[in-house]
Amino acid sequence: MLRTVTRLLCAGLLMLYAFIGPAQAQAPKSNFAEVNGVRIHYLSAGKGDPVILLHGYTESSHMWLPLITQLSKDHLVIAPDLRGFGQSGLPQGPYTKSVMAQDVHALAVSLGIKSAKVVGHDIGLMVAYAYAAQYPQEVNKIVLMDAFLPGVGNWKDVWLLRDLWHFHFYGETPLALVKGRERTYFEHFWNDFAADKTKSLSEADRKFYTAEYAQPGHMRAGFEVFRAFSQDAEEFAQYMKTPLTMPMLVLAGEKASGEFLIQQARLVDTHVEGVVVKNSGHWLMEEATAEVVPKLVQFLK
Repeated sequence: MLRTVTRLLCAGLLMLYAFIGPAQAQAPKSNFAEVNGVRIHYLSAGKGDPVILLHGYTESSHMWLPLITQLSKDHLVIAPDLRGFGQSGLPQGPYTKSVMAQDVHALAVSLGIKSAKVVGHDIGLMVAYAYAAQYPQEVNKIVLMDAFLPGVGNWKDVWLLRDLWHFHFYGETPLALVKGRERTYFEHFWNDFAADKTKSLSEADRKFYTAEYAQPGHMRAGFEVFRAFSQDAEEFAQYMKTPLTMPMLVLAGEKASGEFLIQQARLVDTHVEGVVVKNSGHWLMEEATAEVVPKLVQFLK
């Protein structure tokens, strides 16, 4: 019986491979690099014009797998785990978005990437902006996906007036409270930030990310991205004095960042296309895959 099932599975995989073609069937490679004083894990796939994908909080490079499948047909795709996340190293700090961007830039340099298109979701969009602001001549296009930019415009209207607690939830007591309850803590984000929690992250992904963040030191590192917001705000306020000029796409969930992120983007870049994704919350890659992935592929050509 087992052999029969195995043969059927193998046959099914061969049929799938034949249908989608060799290029699409190739899984991204898992890699490690020592850059900027930290060990960075990253996924890589494809060849051609480089695209760098930067994940957000409660997730890791794993979130980009559906997009990597499409982009790697025409691009070299690099999707790192930011410092303190996924399989990357856990430095004590700092966790400012500027330093996290410097990690990614050092990785790009180590790979011989002289210019790239940069995409960021959630905390990753802050890192993406910091990357473009620090290395504007090395970024061809940039995408910001649902969150906000600390220090830009009326940014406190977002992070002070909505769910104030989780942006100040760090330190020894919060760590003790979430130890062994990581899934319960993350459900707040995955459910409450979605337009419909049943269309948010899958059960498999929830288990995957919970296991990643439950590793020793990972919740502490994750909390540090929030502790750094005040410093991020100071640095971003300086960056915005020199507006970016590369094409910028902003994708925001109708039930999440909405028009606010698009308004912020127009304060930091002179060439912004803003799209509010209807009936979607914060988790754009999961809630609106069929709309978001083709839009990203088109913009990043």
